[in-house]
Amino acid sequence: MNAKNLTVAAALVGAVSIAGGTVSMQAHADEMEKCWGVALAGENDCANAAGTHSCAGQSTVDYHGGDWKLVPAGTCEEIGGSLESFDGVNPNPPA
Repeated sequence: MNAKNLTVAAALVGAVSIAGGTVSMQAHADEMEKCWGVALAGENDCANAAGTHSCAGQSTVDYHGGDWKLVPAGTCEEIGGSLESFDGVNPNPPA
């Protein structure tokens, strides 16, 4: 096999590996859901619903209804969270 063929083969192997990883990550994400009102301050997974911050780990209030964490699908309400954002602090936070 010449150098050109090896380069093409290596590129194809890399592309297949990346595609497989993307499918795996998507499958994992499909098994999760946003759960509002269950994140401790500084432990939220992404932006606040009200736009007061735009990144993970920037919440400043425990169990705020505008901040969320990813949890296994079907468990959010069981642990005291909400599938929708809400104003204020969760009156029934996770134990």
